Amino acid sequence: MSVLLLEAFYGGSHKQLVDLLMESVEDCVSFTLPAKKWHWRARTSALYLMQAVPARSSYRVLFTSSLLNLTELVALRPDLAHLKKVLYFHENQLVYPVRKSQERDFQYGYNQILSCLVADVVVFNSAFNMESFLSSIFTFMKTMPDHRPKDLDRLIRPKCHVLHFPICFPDVTRSVLIYVTHSLLGITPPLIKKCASEFTLNPPPKADRVCKREALFRSPVPIIQDLCQATLQGTHTDETNACDGAFKMTHLAACPELTLDLEPPEKILNVTGPQQSLESMSVTPRKETLHQSVSDPCGDERGNLQPLHIVWPHRWEHDKDPQLFFQTLLKLKEQQLSFEVSVLGETFADIPDIFSEAKEQLVDHIQHWGFMPSKEDYLKALCQADVVVSTAKHEFFGVAMLEAVHCGCYPLYPKALVYPEIFPATYLYSTPEQLCKRLQDFCKRPQLVRHHVTQVNLHAFSWDALGDSFRSLLGADSDRMLTEEHIS
Repeated sequence: MSVLLLEAFYGGSHKQLVDLLMESVEDCVSFTLPAKKWHWRARTSALYLMQAVPARSSYRVLFTSSLLNLTELVALRPDLAHLKKVLYFHENQLVYPVRKSQERDFQYGYNQILSCLVADVVVFNSAFNMESFLSSIFTFMKTMPDHRPKDLDRLIRPKCHVLHFPICFPDVTRSVLIYVTHSLLGITPPLIKKCASEFTLNPPPKADRVCKREALFRSPVPIIQDLCQATLQGTHTDETNACDGAFKMTHLAACPELTLDLEPPEKILNVTGPQQSLESMSVTPRKETLHQSVSDPCGDERGNLQPLHIVWPHRWEHDKDPQLFFQTLLKLKEQQLSFEVSVLGETFADIPDIFSEAKEQLVDHIQHWGFMPSKEDYLKALCQADVVVSTAKHEFFGVAMLEAVHCGCYPLYPKALVYPEIFPATYLYSTPEQLCKRLQDFCKRPQLVRHHVTQVNLHAFSWDALGDSFRSLLGADSDRMLTEEHIS
């Protein structure tokens, strides 16, 4: 094996990247530590890996995240010093928000600076991550009482590059179609459930993205389009459902592999083909149905419009500012606005009290609450949501937010941190009052987000777009510079 992958905190996005590199890059071997007690991992993982990594002459490249103290490892294992050493920053400790200043906090940032000095290539997942780190070094080192080193940022910057975190966006077409038929159109005949579960696409790579509701209108199964039209025209009755029998005699003849499925939509999971982005959905809609899908109020006159579904898919920790999120929802509740909420994301030993308090106060609005170990269940929950919200005080990339956008959610982000680098201004809010106002409007008119086609270039953050740059990065014989297309 020529590529040595080391991960001191094998969880979340750190795990996703290691797994993806192991699967997609040839000749890799990995050594990891479980994602527990990250403070101790930052302090002691080098000592563990010193003993865990066997000595081999075949190693050419060492790739690790910035949580590992690379300086300590290289000192403990001189045989690794000659390798091309790549340090990847998922986050940096120099601007990490802490509730109270503690002496140990200095050590984590200090370790990252030392690791940069030892590494051959330093890679950040965003320009915000890189610039916030480099621009903070001088101020950070001023906390030393005396004999402060100078110009460390100038020594480190020439090694630095930006290479966005690569995401393998799964195919969520099936879950989106189930959501549309069940929630947006208010119809759930067994026929549509089965057509949605069997719906697959084989599009060209750069097709236009569509909103959730238009996905249904673009169905290649004619009966789905007919039922959509009947619903919009207010003629969806028992007679319309009677077309189930006609469908068996006509459309099933053309699609003999389709059979009726009586499973409810909540029992059908997203298990369709891998790595298919909503961006790449490209079947051609009929013009009149597509126009009607944009202009129709989605059943508002008939009184069956589903409440706005808001999702918060973040770690349950203070740096994601759950306090602001729940305060905003309670304001919506006080105004007697209709909404549902799903609070997802990983939990750790120390859970802020606000979560238990909010669960009690919002119990009548909760759809999902807590971490979902199954990726399929997690993506299905995202597909059921309308709006995804970030209230983060700390974010260097935001994998969960991009995954939610991929699943059709309308995003709302702070106008800060990494978000302006990735998302258009229309999805950014500057103050808590702006966030509350946007959600108030969406609660009153959820069709605004359900009809919206999100203008985010997800392809730029996909493995398809970034894979070659990572392969070049891990090439021992490369000139240690990455392709200009994805590097700045």
